[in-house]
Amino acid sequence: MPNLQACLRLALGLLLIFATAAASAQTYPTRPVKLVVPFAPGGSNDIFGRVIAAQLTDKLGQTVLVDNRAGAGGTVGTDMVAKSPADGYTLLLISAAYSMNAAIAKLPYDPVNAFTPIAMLGTGPSVLTVPASLPVHSVKELIDLAKSKPGQLNVGSAGIGSFQHLVTELFKQMTATDIQVVQYRGGGPALTDLVAGRVDLSFGSLIQTLPFIKAGNLRALGVGGRTRNAALPDIPTIAEAGVPGYEAMNWWGMMAPAGTPAPIVARLNQELTGILKSKELSDRFATEGAEVLQMSTAEFRAFVDSETAKWVRVAKEGNIRLD
Repeated sequence: MPNLQACLRLALGLLLIFATAAASAQTYPTRPVKLVVPFAPGGSNDIFGRVIAAQLTDKLGQTVLVDNRAGAGGTVGTDMVAKSPADGYTLLLISAAYSMNAAIAKLPYDPVNAFTPIAMLGTGPSVLTVPASLPVHSVKELIDLAKSKPGQLNVGSAGIGSFQHLVTELFKQMTATDIQVVQYRGGGPALTDLVAGRVDLSFGSLIQTLPFIKAGNLRALGVGGRTRNAALPDIPTIAEAGVPGYEAMNWWGMMAPAGTPAPIVARLNQELTGILKSKELSDRFATEGAEVLQMSTAEFRAFVDSETAKWVRVAKEGNIRLD
């Protein structure tokens, strides 16, 4: 009898928990929601986060505020969310940097267990660009130049272990070229020096470099996606331009602290799925050189795990570590 009573109490307790979670999801949200972008304003993560936040505000009926918490390649803002209440009011925009950080550094949070995946949002390829003043017009010409001048070409990077750094390292490994990486304190300064011709090339995010390509300040040689990008239809993929198998995509998704009630996660996933299906959002992403990519929460987690394994291999071969 005591065991039966204990089982009944446990069952009632679980029912109460589930009922409370379901009720909170039905009324959620009752106040503004914070979307933490763990990078400074102006970059691709910020651009993407603000587009999604504006759309999600309309769907939820509460303001979704973008909170830029830059530092340590995205680690500072990510750690802040990991330690936030799991109530659906603090969300995290993640990108390829999430997997890259797990590949190169000892983190203050557990990248596998600290978060609950909500939704994949979209992807945007890296793009290999050179200043308009550099007399190189194809990926092959660039590789030939790099091999004729080992160690003399410079490539800009947003910092050790950044998206730009690791996609550059992947290119160097796959082409057996010796190109010197110049580390900057962020993608903005690196882009400024690239446009000015103070560095010879860059593997930036298309969403960030596209305006300079269209203005003629930069020349695009290849994109890092599996297929050509609609924003630059005449530019080949790096794979088809002479580096078979090369693929380096930036991507964006949303997560919440581990333990966030399943009904709230389901509500957010449902609203984001609706947003991603809208032609308005697809068209807006396309103008930025990005595209919508929908996944289930399980597929999203598997994707993040796969990306992390890929960049672990690249970082290990390139001996890239922050600690």
